Amino acid sequence: MDQTTTISITEARKRLFQIAKDVQTPGRSYTLTEKGKPKVTLISFEEYDSLKETIEVLTEFPNLKKDMEETEKAIKTGEYKNWTTLEDLLGREGFVFHDKSSNKYEVSNSTKTKSRKRA
Repeated sequence: MDQTTTISITEARKRLFQIAKDVQTPGRSYTLTEKGKPKVTLISFEEYDSLKETIEVLTEFPNLKKDMEETEKAIKTGEYKNWTTLEDLLGREGFVFHDKSSNKYEVSNSTKTKSRKRA
């Protein structure tokens, strides 16, 4: 459960080290006020980094929720079995998967190249 504590900036100065420790708990934050008005919110770097990453993903994939719902539906109906695989895409580019029996995903280019002689 998210928990936010609201305190004045003056009070935060006195308790800065304790606040820095407190916000390491997931969902814990502090809102600092000046003259009773919110000025800043403090969260852990981990939580901040996670929020930035979420914003990036949502920016790159604005229809992510819809896409996920469509994918879930395709899995339930079996439609996904007709989708192009990574192996198919790489095969079109001349790459070949090796050692499928050991579950290793080694990929090599099937095009032969000349090796350099070492001096």
